[in-house]
Amino acid sequence: MQRTTIKTASIVLVLSLVAAAQESRSEIGVQGIGLFTQNSSGNSVTRSATDTGGVLASYRYHINRWLSVEAAYGYGRNTQKFSTDTGVFGQQANVNQMTAGFVASLPAVAKWKLSSYLLAEGGALIFDPTGNAYGTASGSAQRQNRGAFVYGGGLNFPITKRIALRAEYRGLVFSAPNFQLSSLGRGNVTQTAQPSAGIVFRF
Repeated sequence: MQRTTIKTASIVLVLSLVAAAQESRSEIGVQGIGLFTQNSSGNSVTRSATDTGGVLASYRYHINRWLSVEAAYGYGRNTQKFSTDTGVFGQQANVNQMTAGFVASLPAVAKWKLSSYLLAEGGALIFDPTGNAYGTASGSAQRQNRGAFVYGGGLNFPITKRIALRAEYRGLVFSAPNFQLSSLGRGNVTQTAQPSAGIVFRF
């Protein structure tokens, strides 16, 4: 009786592992991104940012058919421009983004082999000044972290069972950086539009 129970449990465990492997619950994505940030103004300061590109890497784990969890890291570099009563100041910075959250899968379009999803995530944007700056500001620019809310969605187009192409849009909502310089404003809420395209590996 005991041997039968052990054999049955072993068979169930093996079948569960095989089923999990066949489901390909994990995904790694690599995407090229665009970063397009809205202008903001307040406290006699107008801020804008140069449009730029970057890269995004993500890991997604499918809890079930409809819900996944995801962690993502992105990198880009742009220049923040500040127009104040005393002049214009510009600071180039590396922009690192680290987010995590949930992804909801939508019903697939079988005719086109497309699967779509919506996402909601939270995390941080890290603005790390480079040595490139122009104009004058009271004090030196410092590294600054900003909390961010991310919303968006995307499409996957399978090429093989393990590889797919991905097109995605993310909207990042955050307080604009001032590099810890009060003369550059208090950091009004702004948004970065982040369209992207890339490849996904499933395993």
